[in-house]
Amino acid sequence: MLSALFGSEPRVKILHLLLLNQESKYQIKELGKETALKAASVRKELNNLKEFGIVKEDGELWSINQDFIIFPELKALVVKAQILYSQKFIDGLKKVSEPKFLALTGIFTGDNLVKTDILLVGPVKRRAFAKLVEQLEKDLAREINFTIMDETEFFYRQEVMDIFLYNILTGKTIVLVNNWGEDIKEEIKRAARTKENNNPDENDNY
Repeated sequence: MLSALFGSEPRVKILHLLLLNQESKYQIKELGKETALKAASVRKELNNLKEFGIVKEDGELWSINQDFIIFPELKALVVKAQILYSQKFIDGLKKVSEPKFLALTGIFTGDNLVKTDILLVGPVKRRAFAKLVEQLEKDLAREINFTIMDETEFFYRQEVMDIFLYNILTGKTIVLVNNWGEDIKEEIKRAARTKENNNPDENDNY
């Protein structure tokens, strides 16, 4: 959808990355790594975008131009496209999975602390799920990191205050499915407070 609007898939990949990381500056090599594009292609698209005033160059660093006249509209468009693609992914996911818990984070919420973009708890047909993720990556023009757990692993990690799960559940997370009838995010926060109260000396080390 966005590639039809903006003219090319490489351009969309670069715009998507810069718009969702508006405070960041990238070298061409970094942009190539993040978007899986060759340096020559990145440079060509950046120069085209620079002519329009959408991106700006500071030495060897490139970033989105937040003063561009329609910057808010461009960012809103990318975010809305993400939501549409996410819904399409979720509709497909329900056909190959019985999620007990499903959450979007990472690139979907702009949370750079977490190491995953999708957390799925429950049984899933892995091959079919991988195809759905592959299509979502194509739609969003970027790599998607995902984590699949069964219920036993999820609740064990919650109990031991696993930092990976803690960052997801207490960070910027969109919970789409929660079949446990309780607020998991609040539960893990309460567990964290209990742990801090029971181990006051540990807190002094931070």
